[in-house]
Amino acid sequence: MEISSVKNKNKHEGKIKKKWHRFLKNKELFILSAPGIIWFAIFSYLPMFAIFVAFKRFRLHGNFFESFMKSEWVGLDNFNFLFKSGDASLIIRNTVGYNVIFILMGIIIPLAMALMLNEIFSKQLSKLYQSVLFIPYFLSMVVVSYIVFAFLDPTGGYVNSLLKTIGLKPIQFYMEPKYWPFILTLVSIWKTMGYNMIIYLAAICGFDKSYYEAAMLDGASKWQQIRHITLPMLRPVIVILLILAVGGIFRSDFGLFYQVPKDSGALISVTQTVDTYIYRGLATMGDIGLSAAGGLLQSVVGFILVLITNGIVKKIDKGQSLF
Repeated sequence: MEISSVKNKNKHEGKIKKKWHRFLKNKELFILSAPGIIWFAIFSYLPMFAIFVAFKRFRLHGNFFESFMKSEWVGLDNFNFLFKSGDASLIIRNTVGYNVIFILMGIIIPLAMALMLNEIFSKQLSKLYQSVLFIPYFLSMVVVSYIVFAFLDPTGGYVNSLLKTIGLKPIQFYMEPKYWPFILTLVSIWKTMGYNMIIYLAAICGFDKSYYEAAMLDGASKWQQIRHITLPMLRPVIVILLILAVGGIFRSDFGLFYQVPKDSGALISVTQTVDTYIYRGLATMGDIGLSAAGGLLQSVVGFILVLITNGIVKKIDKGQSLF
């Protein structure tokens, strides 16, 4: 027993020395990464302590730690409230339904735009188009909401002004839910298209041009080059973006569903998602525990979906999986 314990101790010490030598060998890299590690430790890992608020009926009793200690433990009651709400099916339907559309459109349209931009011979025009398509990504949803309002304003909006000129009645867009699934989808694609397009375009620019030269010598058309060379080589990028997007399927862009429709009560049936429901619950009831439970539920579901999606991809093609 003593000999085995000594061996285990020596083995443990050997591992520590090996790690220390590895640290000294790569100390410059560790020093460079230190600011990022500290940032994540302070702003990402340290606040994870607050997930316990999701299991409490959180009430303010002074500072945060005093409030945390004095608040009553309620277990899973906060999560039950989310699902027992009469609007639970509507909230989940809107959140998941919109995200499925956003994921599909967020792959197809930016990919098509990247393929078209790649065929532009003029570098100046290509950069101009990239900049124009990428600018909306940097706009806040508050700004976007006013841009949308400029088009849809019932009195002086561009769309209703055009309808009046051709003899049609103006549409009260902020009172008609039937139009908003299309409006929200269009706004989301317009705003995020440039970011995904740049990712695909960067990947395409890194491909070996000899493949295309060989295809041209064999008489392949542009469409055949895209179909048999570009798309197969883009598959890993598409799969990675798909896996990451699926992880956020239980989340929604709060600004898109709250700011853009101007928090119109008439549009609740098509704009109420998990995020807006949590916010309205916090604003009206002041229930911090309920809001924390909603955020934790979104994170856990997203994590599980990433693992499941990655597992499915790994079974189909191990080389295409994220990890």
